[in-house]
Amino acid sequence: VHQSKMDFFCKLGYGKQDICKVLENLGQEALEDDVLKELIRMGSKPQALESQAQPSQLKLVARGSCSAAAGPKWLGGDGGDSSDSLRPIVIDGSNVAMSHGNKEVFSCWGIQLAVDWFRDRGHTYIKVFVPLWRKEPPRQDSPIADQHILEELEKQSILVYTPSRKVKGKRVVCYDDRYIVKVAYERDGVIVSNDHYRDLQNENPEWKWFIEQRLLMYSFVSNRFMPPDDPLGRHGPTLSNFLSKKPVLPDKTWQPCPYGKKCTYGNKCKFYHPERQHQAQLSVADELRAKTMVPLALGKEEERCQCSP
Repeated sequence: VHQSKMDFFCKLGYGKQDICKVLENLGQEALEDDVLKELIRMGSKPQALESQAQPSQLKLVARGSCSAAAGPKWLGGDGGDSSDSLRPIVIDGSNVAMSHGNKEVFSCWGIQLAVDWFRDRGHTYIKVFVPLWRKEPPRQDSPIADQHILEELEKQSILVYTPSRKVKGKRVVCYDDRYIVKVAYERDGVIVSNDHYRDLQNENPEWKWFIEQRLLMYSFVSNRFMPPDDPLGRHGPTLSNFLSKKPVLPDKTWQPCPYGKKCTYGNKCKFYHPERQHQAQLSVADELRAKTMVPLALGKEEERCQCSP
């Protein structure tokens, strides 16, 4: 029991000294959830985070803007490691497998497709969480396809089984969604799932914001894993910026204004206007003030001339 718990938390990146200290305090029979809570309470962080944890000083703005004002929190974040600019990926294995199996079969091939997609992009930290009972032989009420893929991913230290056991013939399953959100939150990564985790959002306000801003949904199209190009909507970051610790701001000149000459934002418009290239870009209000001030100034000059002897 001790060795299995040590292996489980070592896969999550925690140091053996911290794990042993917690197990001594709580006892060898402590549940994994309690051990994880105690590790977090002690301030213990995964070893990969200790070398990367640095305060972020990068200020970014929303897409299409060239202002120096601070942008939304989902655009900020420097992981501290300049060699790895991509965010950690935490995959909800059950959600992905059932989605690929059309909600009828637990398709492990869907998990492999998702892992390969992020690998091809260059992500080095990829974790997949699956309940332990999925290692059991498939049954008629819970069919599993390509089960050998789970074993291969476990050997590569990508797949992590969430604990489960049987008590008097009944299966006791730990809540795997809590593991997914906790690890992604601690690693400042991205959750890959079509689940909204509403119960966990109500449980923790910080998790609520994190789930809203770091949840990457997806679709399977002909055995092709396809996340959206705009994960947070049309006004949010691009997929590339969403998955990066250091988003790249687009060049303003590359985005022509969709309203063209009919645009009424003047110099406040965040897009490029080729017709305004050689003239001062004034807002509509400033243009009207300038036009009205000219005749007023001329009228005052005429009155002064008439009143002077």
